[in-house]
Amino acid sequence: MKVAIYGYGNLGRGVEYAVSRQEDMELVGIFTRRDPAAIHPVSGVPVYAADRLDEFTEAVDVLILCGGSATDLPHMTPALAGKFHVVDSFDTHADIPAHFAAVDKAAAESGHVALISCGWDPGLFSLIRVLGSAVLPDGADYTFWGRGVSQGHSDAIRRIPGVVDARQYTVPVPSALEAVRRGEAPDLTVGQKHTRECYVVAAEGADKARIERDIKTMPNYFADYETTVHFISEEELQRNHAGIPHGGCVIRTGKTGWQGENKHRLEFDLTLDSNPEFTAGVLVAYARAVGRMSRRGVTGCKTVLDVAPADLSPLSPEELRAHML
Repeated sequence: MKVAIYGYGNLGRGVEYAVSRQEDMELVGIFTRRDPAAIHPVSGVPVYAADRLDEFTEAVDVLILCGGSATDLPHMTPALAGKFHVVDSFDTHADIPAHFAAVDKAAAESGHVALISCGWDPGLFSLIRVLGSAVLPDGADYTFWGRGVSQGHSDAIRRIPGVVDARQYTVPVPSALEAVRRGEAPDLTVGQKHTRECYVVAAEGADKARIERDIKTMPNYFADYETTVHFISEEELQRNHAGIPHGGCVIRTGKTGWQGENKHRLEFDLTLDSNPEFTAGVLVAYARAVGRMSRRGVTGCKTVLDVAPADLSPLSPEELRAHML
């Protein structure tokens, strides 16, 4: 399967690594909106300007889109689904229905397969939520994220005047997590499930009190959470907070029996040293599925909920039944 990457940031580099470990895939190119001469991929694969994509419609089986959900993917995925089979990692949960509709129209009209919102949440966590609610209908779902770096929240802090750089960690509240695992089925607000830890490099002479106030009162990001702000040096930020770890868990608790006398807990947990590299691995597995679905004549937009697990694996159906079932 011939795969190409659109966008070469942290996620694009992760996809490059992930494809190199797949025996049934070949990376044929990286497409960028930056100067291609300034990019030096470790694999040595050719780098092309994004405006040359139309030259490669016959050479690429699946195009993996590595843009951002805020401003890139809402227009990028529908546009490119009209020319290629594509996979994206659109992760703005509230906007997924509208994104799906736009991409589905473009992919269906052009006869392509487009898979959206592919990663670990939305993505793998979505699968577990569906499985849990199907198996334990008398129950409740809980999703906890972290402890890990939120790239979107970190970027929001960096946009505050006087901030040079920042990292924001999402941290589960231990008492809330323990209550869920005990099967208590608590009704939790977002602020009761997570706290926010911010590590901020302020510009020389900047008003740190005002920066802290701007962070803690920021709607949709911090206002509803217990938020701690630490001001540190740029050297300390690079030394102690250069990585992009993340993770989390999905928990489904439920009851069975005529009177709910038996309690159960289903839990799926991730601990990630590199959020983008793990997300890239999910994208590449689903790119395989997109290629297989396209060969069967499938068209239109899909999500991870529409994909058979066997389509993700390089193993044959016979090998899967013998070793995985």
